[in-house]
Amino acid sequence: MARQSHPTILLTRPAQQSQRFAAQIGGAVISPLMRPEFSTPHLPREDFSAIVLTSETGAEAAGRISATGAPLPKRAFCVGNRTADAAQKLGFEASSAAGDADDLLAHILRAQPAGQVLLLRGQDSAGDLQNRLVLAGIPTVSLVIYRQIALQLNDEAITILQGAAPVILPVFSPRSARILAAELRRIAAVAPIWLAALSAAVADGFDFPTVRTEIALRPDSAAMRAAIDALLRAG
Repeated sequence: MARQSHPTILLTRPAQQSQRFAAQIGGAVISPLMRPEFSTPHLPREDFSAIVLTSETGAEAAGRISATGAPLPKRAFCVGNRTADAAQKLGFEASSAAGDADDLLAHILRAQPAGQVLLLRGQDSAGDLQNRLVLAGIPTVSLVIYRQIALQLNDEAITILQGAAPVILPVFSPRSARILAAELRRIAAVAPIWLAALSAAVADGFDFPTVRTEIALRPDSAAMRAAIDALLRAG
């Protein structure tokens, strides 16, 4: 049997995240399918004990709001280490749940903040963290502070996806999985797809045929790198 062509890794996260991840894995083709558009919302006229951040982009958006002089609390509950690091650099007193939305909920419940919290999120955030916090006894106000604008695959990405060699697609969220699957259908992709998914929910959201699928053991970059390595070893 002829040996299969060496796969190409294609990253479709927003540019900054893709460039950082590409450096971690030794290079990749980059074609962002989303770019953030930040808003300047009016903050509720209430006192908050902390903010809640569910993404690194959310941390950047919170920093932009804080830079305008808006009275955001300094304490920040963050979904993961990248988000916490970004918030810390922007002057927030950040703590990380080191996981996903379920871990973030548990992290906040353990901390039992004194007073209500302000959930700063994207327009298309998955799940209903606000309602879950309220039901758990944490008064929570939700505010949309950015949205992700969908983009199309660039020419380099289209070329490899219309070729014969396998393409490894690391996918980090259910929404990006849906957008990417739709783009693959739009361009009539024929390359064998090897999917590295951050979670089972991400894999479920990827509605396009795959030859191989590897789900990360944890929702973080290190586990995604391990999932990519597993795909490469299997190949």
